[in-house]
Amino acid sequence: MKFLDDPAVGPDLGAVGGSGDLRAIVGALLTYGLIVAVLMLIVSATAWAIASSSGSWHTAQKAKFGCLVAIGGAALTGAALTWANWLLDIGPHL
Repeated sequence: MKFLDDPAVGPDLGAVGGSGDLRAIVGALLTYGLIVAVLMLIVSATAWAIASSSGSWHTAQKAKFGCLVAIGGAALTGAALTWANWLLDIGPHL
């Protein structure tokens, strides 16, 4: 019964071999995801401006949706690491 009352029990994440390499890979993937999202936002905003000025409402609408997707993708990519850290921190408290 003593083991159930011990709040210091939790996963040993340092015991996984190559965890440092895994963190570096995840960090690089998050960086690439943010770069792609920003580039998508630039391309979509440019297409939206050109389509609006030329009177192509359908293309402007698609480009506007592309801007919203790019902003959402950047927000999700940026928040992924914070969310994972929050989940790892809340795990021992359960």
